Order: sequence, then C-alpha cells, then structure tokens
Amino acid sequence: MSTVENLFYEDVEVGAVFRTADHTITEADIIDFARLTRDRHPLHCDADYARRAGFPGLIAHGLFGLSLMEGLKSELKLYEDTSIASLGWNAVRFVKPLLVGDVLHVEMAFTAKRPSRSRPAGVITEAVRLLDAQGEVKIDAEHISLIRMRPTQ
Repeated sequence: MSTVENLFYEDVEVGAVFRTADHTITEADIIDFARLTRDRHPLHCDADYARRAGFPGLIAHGLFGLSLMEGLKSELKLYEDTSIASLGWNAVRFVKPLLVGDVLHVEMAFTAKRPSRSRPAGVITEAVRLLDAQGEVKIDAEHISLIRMRPTQ
C-alpha cells in the first residue's frame, strides 16, 4: 500500500508503482452491481446458467471489475485533493473472468505525463492491472487523469 497522498502533477514520477489493498468478490457484490446497472444477464445472476456456459458459477461484469479498479485506486488517496477529472480508460482488456471468492488487488504504474494545453494542470497516464491472489491478470487497462499542478507562491 502507498503512503504517498495528494500528488500534484510535479510529484508524479514516471515508473513509480503502487499496489492497493485486497478486495474479495462476493455474490452480493455481483448482484448489487447487476441491480444498480440494470445489467441482469444470467451470467451474473443465475449460477446454473453460468455453469452451463462453462464457468464455475456467477461471474462479475467486466465493468464491475473496471469500477472496482478505480475504487481501489481511489483508496490510495494519490490525488484525494488534487484530482480534476478522469479523462478516460483506453485499451481495456477483460483477460480472465471475475469469480465469486476471487481476492483481487490493483497494481498501477505511472507511464507518462505532460502539461495540459488548456489549464494549469497535468495529464498523467497510468498502466492499471487488476490481479488475483496468484498474480494472474484479470483486467488490463490504461487510465488517463487530469490533476492539479502545485500552486505557485
């Protein structure tokens, strides 16, 4: 876990790596996400259906995993008071299914940074991976954020 908080653009070091706390996927997580998003596909809500489709039971939505990645990252508080906006996710790959009981964490690395062209802020790029307890990649993606520059004195 990181002990670095509230990074300004100038504090971001390309190559720096961070690891989040673990989260164990529960059936309630999957059902709650299905209810919230109205995506009640039987792979996510009917364990028998999911088993007939070749899975050991319910699988979580890919977008649940992507949302979890952002939530786990936010718990690091890297930009708690310096974040302006998420500019988007690129190259998202759902590599392996997310299963009930999976213990997951995020590994994130800064891969690029540049000053914003429109305001006193910086654009940062993160390589973000959701991994299970065995270190297998479940989701791989790139995230772009806009964060504040350090105020000038």
